[in-house]
Amino acid sequence: MSSNWSSIARRIRVPLGFAMAVLYMGLAKPTLKSLLLGSVLVGLGIGIRAVASGHVQKNEALATSGPYAYTRNPLYLGSMVLASGFALAARSGWILGALAIMFAAIYIPVIRSEEDFLRQRFPEFEAYAARVPRLLPRLRTPEAVSGSFSWDLYRKHREYNAILGCALVTAALVAKLLWLP
Repeated sequence: MSSNWSSIARRIRVPLGFAMAVLYMGLAKPTLKSLLLGSVLVGLGIGIRAVASGHVQKNEALATSGPYAYTRNPLYLGSMVLASGFALAARSGWILGALAIMFAAIYIPVIRSEEDFLRQRFPEFEAYAARVPRLLPRLRTPEAVSGSFSWDLYRKHREYNAILGCALVTAALVAKLLWLP
């Protein structure tokens, strides 16, 4: 059952995200202060995702450098921070609740499924998982790990689309604030 849900969750997470965006715009009640505060978290989330995307070589090597030295899932962590920023900007408890449910129902099973794949693909994953937390980053400095940020990987993963998407949502919130009080 868990394996089946993980498979379904993987397939529906993007379309569900678009449906969430429509709900979000309907429920959002931004103020200038909420937009400014939320934008700080959105920017932090984009930064985490950007740095992580420049370290990951999907299905080729186990990423352990950069933000992967602090958390096994910096892309999901960045998405959570980013989503929290948009929830703050929207000033809606309903949005915050919907995001929490979506994360628990969709992203936790996807993370577990991806970790099962990594366990099978990379024998060194077990040792990595034993020293690096799944989602919330460790605060102590990790041991030196080889690897550096790659702009080629960043472009390959098209992480710049996250910036464009965030800019569009922010512009829509500003428009809603200005023209739909």
